[in-house]
Amino acid sequence: MTPVEMLGVFGAGIAAGAMNAVVGSGTLVTFPVLLATGLSPVVATVSNALGLIPGSVSGAIGYRRELAGQGRRVRRLGIGSAAGGLAGATLLLALPAEAFETIVPTLVGLALVLVACQPLISGKLRARGRSEKRPARRDGGLPLLAGLTLASVYGGYFAAAQGIVYVALMGLLLDEPLQRLNAVKNVLVAIVNLVAATFFLFVADFDWTAVALLAAGSALGGALGARTGRRFRPAVLRGLVVVIGTVALVQLLLR
Repeated sequence: MTPVEMLGVFGAGIAAGAMNAVVGSGTLVTFPVLLATGLSPVVATVSNALGLIPGSVSGAIGYRRELAGQGRRVRRLGIGSAAGGLAGATLLLALPAEAFETIVPTLVGLALVLVACQPLISGKLRARGRSEKRPARRDGGLPLLAGLTLASVYGGYFAAAQGIVYVALMGLLLDEPLQRLNAVKNVLVAIVNLVAATFFLFVADFDWTAVALLAAGSALGGALGARTGRRFRPAVLRGLVVVIGTVALVQLLLR
């Protein structure tokens, strides 16, 4: 990498770490930047998964206050997330590279739709939270466990917008404030990234320079995002994700 490219990757790591802690979808920032440095889509995805682990962990730690009383829920859902993340990482390497290059534009497009629709999803969740006539759901039952496990397969495979999927699923099946759901989301994302990255360390090709720069940047960004996430309005970040993700989508379609 050139010095300019290294600076770009580091900056993308900071942005992704902050975004993942607050709204998710940081991969839509880091992925096109890694592609722009000349990495192949698969190597970029593996390097991204490894490099964003510190950001996921720092974001989860930053929301530890909202995790109070959710230990049993996190352990239960974490088992499904770990299994799904490993399955997704395996699929990434088992499927031919041509399949990845065909599937990823679709995944990016779906992720962009999820990001663009986040205000609608959040509004519905807030409206649902104001209702006082619904019985409390403490763990979401099998539907939530199955849904999050499947979402984690996607997370282990590519990861863009997986956090938004998690929040949407938990919001439909749990009676909790959004900040508490976001705290659980950060832990589950960290679990998926850690499981997938551990698998990739032994069997996949990746770029150590990209991993190191993303790790440093995402750790800083995750801590900053968690610190400001309770009061930060995500509209600007969401717009940035949509713009950069659209650039990534166009780039992938023209490859």
